[in-house]
Amino acid sequence: MRPASSVLFLTTLIGAGQGLFLALFTQQSYALLGQLPMQDAAFYGYGSALALALLAAGLAASFFHLGHPERAWRAATQWRTSWLSREVIVLPAFMGIVFLYGAAHLMHWNPVLFKLPNGLLVDATVLLGCLGTLLAFTLYVCTAMIYACLRMMREWHSPLTVANYILLGGGSGFLLAAAYAAFAAPAQTAFFAAWAFIITLLGLVGRIAALWRNARLRPVSTLQSATGIKHPRIAQKSQGAMGGTYNTHEFFHGKSAAFIRTIKPTFLALGFAVPLLLLMIGHPVASVLLPAFAMQYLGLLAERWYFFAEVNHPQNVYYQTLG
Repeated sequence: MRPASSVLFLTTLIGAGQGLFLALFTQQSYALLGQLPMQDAAFYGYGSALALALLAAGLAASFFHLGHPERAWRAATQWRTSWLSREVIVLPAFMGIVFLYGAAHLMHWNPVLFKLPNGLLVDATVLLGCLGTLLAFTLYVCTAMIYACLRMMREWHSPLTVANYILLGGGSGFLLAAAYAAFAAPAQTAFFAAWAFIITLLGLVGRIAALWRNARLRPVSTLQSATGIKHPRIAQKSQGAMGGTYNTHEFFHGKSAAFIRTIKPTFLALGFAVPLLLLMIGHPVASVLLPAFAMQYLGLLAERWYFFAEVNHPQNVYYQTLG
């Protein structure tokens, strides 16, 4: 498949924004249970603003993938059957909750709604955080299922696709939270860095598992079945066209085999190995965490490019050589 840059930025930016929000509310949840000190309202409010900026940037990037952006609203009309429609609905709903969560902290709008039997006070920010958490995971699933539901795309049609979208987005979000905390709440940096290490490591395991699985897939179609010609030896010399077509543009990434061999170790190194190494041997300070997040994000862009380029559309059995 040919990866579209707008989709690469959409999925990686909103994934990091979702992860950052989850990191913020995770810290607040620990604080509510008395395991960590509660931070001031500005920490959660401005952190939510950063998450909202990432989500908005991802949403803006998605418009560059549309031939008629003015008709984008129609994408939400098929929500009963389309994961894309569900994503289109859940994303703005999640952005609205992130906005309300941050605004409630900054405006100190946190009335106590009820008290749990163990004495825990549940205020408006907790309720918004729980709802935002539910929507964040729902958005991860919707985005991943756009690809995982396609049975003909065997590289995508796996539970590993959903798991990796969650883990890669969560890992980048927690790492960004650690970098943010290095400025806004230094005492909490180690907490976010530890979770970033764990989630990124799990993401590495999941991505390697997907690579191992996909490398062992064998085509179920052949040139004989694609053309209907039963001869045992068929050599395609032309696609029957003088130049490229929609099929050759949209379903071929157009890169050389050498480039494909290079991109895999690149995203494994930048997206996983280098951030894990920095988190493991470096002190949780901004001078380490900011470069770690920047390198991881570049690695995740490369990983997402490979995710799309790796899949072999069944039509490629026929459209092999440009004549």
